[in-house]
Amino acid sequence: MASDGSLPDSMRAQFLDDFNTPYALRTVPVPTLGSPYEILIKVDAASYCHTDAVLAAGQMKPNPPNLPHIGCHEFAGTIVALPKDSTSNFKIGDRVGVPGRSFSPCGTCFECEAGPTPEDPDADPPGYSVYCSGALNNGISRPGGFREYAVVDSRQLSPIPDGLSAVDTAVLMCAGVTIYNALKRCALQPGQRVGIVGCGGGLGHLGLQFATKMGFKVLGVDNADAPLQVARNIETGARIVDSRVQSADDVAIEVGTEDGKQDRGDMGLDSVVILPESQKAFDYGIGLLRNHGRCVLVSFPERGFHVSARDIVFRDISIVGSLVGSNKTSREVLQFAAEHGVRAVLKTFPLARLNDLVAEYHKGEGGKLVIDMSLPD
Repeated sequence: MASDGSLPDSMRAQFLDDFNTPYALRTVPVPTLGSPYEILIKVDAASYCHTDAVLAAGQMKPNPPNLPHIGCHEFAGTIVALPKDSTSNFKIGDRVGVPGRSFSPCGTCFECEAGPTPEDPDADPPGYSVYCSGALNNGISRPGGFREYAVVDSRQLSPIPDGLSAVDTAVLMCAGVTIYNALKRCALQPGQRVGIVGCGGGLGHLGLQFATKMGFKVLGVDNADAPLQVARNIETGARIVDSRVQSADDVAIEVGTEDGKQDRGDMGLDSVVILPESQKAFDYGIGLLRNHGRCVLVSFPERGFHVSARDIVFRDISIVGSLVGSNKTSREVLQFAAEHGVRAVLKTFPLARLNDLVAEYHKGEGGKLVIDMSLPD
């Protein structure tokens, strides 16, 4: 194994010992490398995601496959060791962003063999896919980023552009990639209208920034004071709507009138992205769409959503899902964020205060929460 020569024997890591319990900070050995695809990084920042909360509550079974578990599937770090037979173009000292998917994919399933197509030009080349069902996922089905050192798959990494910090990057490796890919799945052209329901949350406020920089006419929706304030404070130029005081029907008519539309069915948004797990949020988003509009679902509530067949049949509303994005998309996201100044509104905590971070998350005040490894305890 080639390294920078300064690797310690042990590291600190935060463990989930059981569901619905606080994390426990312990000292454990630094992990070692296995396959030629693996790389050891020193974790510089690890971001907390809604999925971390769902996983910790025991709502993603069979994941994690066993306890104790180290969470976090969006993090960033610096490469400190490579296997002697490394297949990677990365080198020691490179700064990289790490997503959850895909660690050690099979390389032979239909997902891995697919490659880019006219319908999916952003897919990864044959032999690797973030959608491989046999792959492991950092922080979900294998140890993640809430630790000082982590073994990752070189094929899943994205180089960090100049101008982006590790903290800035960590939040983009799931939240950023997810909302960016969802916006691409809206299949819009600059000047068309898109809505983001849940616009003040971790994904939503990044989505406002991405969408406006993509040239869309953007409408953000939320229903709580703190997230609405986050959405307004970033001053993207998007219209921000409080769904507690304005109905989807009224908003659709307003934007339709602005666009010079005469028929009610032609009034509203061309596409909408649904981020909350609330049926009310889903219904509101569908209500914003013009006939023939597209709804892109990112959330996956345990009980699902009730969908009106009338909207699908009589209004020709299409509904598609969006999970994450390919490695190609992840790299594109970081470059886009660096070039256009897309940054998360965030609060940082040291590794030892992960439980304080979790308590802050449950306040629901919007933005992103990140472990910054450079902070003192």
